[in-house]
Order: sequence, then structure tokens, then C-alpha cells
Amino acid sequence: MKGNYFRLSFLISAILSIAALLSAEPSFVSAGSKQRAANADKSHPDLFVQLLGKDKKDVEAKIGSAFSQLFFGDDSTQRIYYPAGDGTGYVEDIANHDVRTEGMSYGMMIAVQMDRKDVFDRIWKWAKTHMQNKSGPHEGYFAWHCNTDGTMLDSNAASDGEEWFATALFFASARWGNGEGIYDYRKEANGILNTMLHKENEPGHDGVTNMFNRKEKLVVFVPTVHADGFTDPSYQLPHYYELWAKWAEKDNGFWREAATSSRELLKNAANPTTGLSPDYCNFDGTPVKWWRGGHEDFRFDAWRVAMNVAMDHEWFGKDDWEVTECNRLLDFFSHKGINDYGNQYTLDGDELGKDHSTGLVAMNAVAALASTNENRKDFVEALWDAKIPRGYYRYYDGVLYMMALLQVSGNFRIYGPIEK
Repeated sequence: MKGNYFRLSFLISAILSIAALLSAEPSFVSAGSKQRAANADKSHPDLFVQLLGKDKKDVEAKIGSAFSQLFFGDDSTQRIYYPAGDGTGYVEDIANHDVRTEGMSYGMMIAVQMDRKDVFDRIWKWAKTHMQNKSGPHEGYFAWHCNTDGTMLDSNAASDGEEWFATALFFASARWGNGEGIYDYRKEANGILNTMLHKENEPGHDGVTNMFNRKEKLVVFVPTVHADGFTDPSYQLPHYYELWAKWAEKDNGFWREAATSSRELLKNAANPTTGLSPDYCNFDGTPVKWWRGGHEDFRFDAWRVAMNVAMDHEWFGKDDWEVTECNRLLDFFSHKGINDYGNQYTLDGDELGKDHSTGLVAMNAVAALASTNENRKDFVEALWDAKIPRGYYRYYDGVLYMMALLQVSGNFRIYGPIEK
């Protein structure tokens, strides 16, 4: 009887321990813990360790704290990710009270890098359920923003959302394997790429166009006749196109050429003195004034160009200009004051916004991956010292901060099929 009591006590204790683990806020999961396939043969620099002398455990703790706060923190002041009904969840743009493919696709990429399949699947199911057009001219494209209850606000797509969705799905396929239905990640990724490049082959597409201009081999701003004649430099993701060229079920040659065209666009769009890029530009890189104006300047979209240039260099290193560009950009901001530079400028360098934004601090730290400047250490240290974004504007600053922590620490990795 006594033996049964102890066995029962042990069983209850074990169940309670498991339940506690399952309900706890997540800690950082080191990349590769459940990895099925990745670029494991490549060494990814951890600039926090290399430049600042930080301990690896402290780096992992910082990443874990940021993820926990942004995805599982206080509903009103900290988190940007919210679980919803029917096994779904969404990433909210707090200041605009809506859900955007930008944030949803970033959330999926963060989740796959953090090895959080549960979060990934919830976000993906919400996007598939509420954001993807099921019929009409936009069929297959994802509405760029919705209300938090899932109702569409605009059926038009923003091209960067699809780009990040597809890449995150490819990574999920390799890291966790493919499931059934919408969880057949690889099939879903290929479906997105197919729609992006072949929408105009579909009957009834009306004024909805391809997401990539076939002649220029560049991603367009919005796939509609009203906004597909120019692009957004921050939508240029040559390092993702290189992967699509390897993994997509078709159009591999086009994606390879798109990577080359994208690198050339980034080079043409950047100011040769300041390194600053505009929010929007023509296919030849010249700035575009559009809609309410101001997007011919370096504003919020353009913050992300540094990340794209640096990550392309880190993963593929095909263009020495990327090193030059990151050096030039960091020199510009260093001269403006490492701890108080503004967040918006003309391309010539005249300040348009005085706020010192965590999102821009984060993107400049990522530029340090490609930079050879001595001052790159200052930018990495600025990211380390930055507080986890919270409050009204925590969404955009938060997703950029989270991705930068992963990238600068060497934990933003390629997960893809093992090449035999």
C-alpha cells in the first residue's frame, strides 16, 4: 500500500512538472535543436560575443526575454502576438489597430527561427483563414491588412508579405517537416510563388498583376495596375530569391535572375554619399513621389534596406558593394550621433524626424554584419543596450528589434533541404 502511494505521488508530481513546462513562457531555443536541415556547415558570427565580449548564455537570455515579452507579455503594454480562437493567432500593429501581412510574415519567420512551431502554425492558420483571398481578381494573394476580428480592410496585397510568407514556409518545411492541408508548408510556399509570378495568366485577374515585373525581374510595390510600375527598396530580398532559385518547383531561372536584378536595384537606389535609400523608387532606382508624398525620402520602410543588404552579404557574399554600402551607412549615422540620430532624412542627409527609434537602431546593428568599419561595434552595442520595445509603438520597433537580435547573434539561419 505504501509503495503504491509513493508510485502515485511520483506520477502526480511528474504530471504537474510536465504541465508547468508546457504552460511556462518560452525560453530561447538554440537554433538547430530540432533542425532537420540547414546551412549547418556555415559559421554565423555572433557580433555580441565577437565585438562586445558577451557570454553566449547572456546572448541567449536576451533573445529569450525579448521573445517572451513581445509574444507573451502584458496584453496592453508589451505583447504584439495574440492567440485567437480555433487554434489561430495574430501579430497586431498596435498603433493602427490592425493586422498586416508584414507583421504576420515577420512573426512566422521569428517563430521558425525560435523553433516555435506552435506559434508559427497559429499565425499561419490566421493568415490563411482571414487574409488570403479565396476568390475574385485577388484570389491567392493575401489582403495586406485586416481588422483583429479577421474582416478584410483592403483586398489588395503588399508584396513583402508574400515574400516573407513563402520563405518562412520553406524554412518550416525543412525544420519541422510537412504536414497535411495548410500545414504542407512546402506546397503552400510554392503556391505563393506561383501566384506571385503567374497571376496575369489566370482568367479574371482584371487589374491585378504579377508581384514581379517579368521584364525588370523586380518585385513591385503593389500588384495592381495602379501601383505596379515602381518598387520599394526594402522589398528587395535577393538572399531569399537565391533560395527560391534552389528550392522552388519551377521558375528557378527567373528567381536567380531576380536576385541579380534586386542587388542592382539596391545599388542604384542608395545615395552614393549618405548610403540612404528612399521608401519607394522606380525600377532604375530613382526616388518616387507617390500618394501623400514623402516616400522619396529615407523613412520607415527604408530602415529595413540595411538588413536586406547585410543579410544578403552574410548568406551569399556575391557583391562587394554591400560592404561599401554598410560602411557608408554606418559612417553617416555615426556622424549624426550614435545615441541620438533621427529616424527620417532626405537622401542627401537632412534630418526630417528627430525621434531616435529602436527599429532603426536595430537595422543599423544588422548592417554591422557586412561592415568593416571600426564603428560597427558602437552600433552593435547600441542594440544590446536598447530596451525591448513596449507601449503604443511597440509593433514595428518590436519586430525589427527581435529579428535584429537573431541576425546579429548569428541565430537567423537558412533552413532548407539537405543537398546531396
